[in-house]
Amino acid sequence: MPELPEVETVRRVIEPQIRGHIIESVTVRRPEVTAYPAAERFCEGLAGQTVCGMERRGKFLAVVLESGAQMVLHLRMTGCLLVAPAGTPEEKHTHIVLRLENGRELRFSDSRRFGRFWLFQKGEADLRSGRAKLGLEPFDPGLTAKYLKDCLGKRRKAVKECLLEQNIVAGIGNIYSDEILFAARIDPARPACGLQDKEWERLAAAIPERLAYFIEKNKISPEEYFLTKGKDYRNTPFLQVYGHAGEPCPVCGELLRRRVIGGRSSVYCPVCQREGGTL
Repeated sequence: MPELPEVETVRRVIEPQIRGHIIESVTVRRPEVTAYPAAERFCEGLAGQTVCGMERRGKFLAVVLESGAQMVLHLRMTGCLLVAPAGTPEEKHTHIVLRLENGRELRFSDSRRFGRFWLFQKGEADLRSGRAKLGLEPFDPGLTAKYLKDCLGKRRKAVKECLLEQNIVAGIGNIYSDEILFAARIDPARPACGLQDKEWERLAAAIPERLAYFIEKNKISPEEYFLTKGKDYRNTPFLQVYGHAGEPCPVCGELLRRRVIGGRSSVYCPVCQREGGTL
């Protein structure tokens, strides 16, 4: 599933291509993809609207319209947004097409069909998508050691699992939780209630630092994004631990280990991430 850095990359690539343009018409080929309202009203509500820009909240994207309405979407596991000239062959599993007045189209494809769209009119509260339940953004000044400790400091759950809870910090998934905990020198299986003040400080610093780093490494031009059909913009070469089980730790050389925590695969360094370890 795309996590915050990937979703932010999509926003940065797509927004300049659709901002200021009018949505002439909309086609929905899979009605279940439009979670609210029903497909016919969804299409009617977007036709004729002018795009003001795009926003990101956690892993959600929102296309902001001149009327004050918002089209909210979540890519989920395999969702993909692409701007293409009308007439260009569509990707397989293209479920929604927004035709713009400039002859281009905003297309959404999704092989597993888990992605969802919502359309909220001006003044209509978003009580359906889940955005209202999200916790702080990773770059919010309020994301401090005290905030994390107050939210999680009494939890016996593994700190890795806690980082995946979107109502605490929005946008972190399995990949970047591993990278964040490695940078913070914290064993992912440690119960959150066992972390010391210095570890909360390191964790609060590592969350925005690591995500900002990977957003930067994800940079891709609209041309490159189009050539890869929006499916090859991840920063895999820059991951230090995720996906590298059995390889030497980039810091100490010890072999990285993999274990399952809360049903998720986790990779960590048994030396750097032991309690009191140095990095």
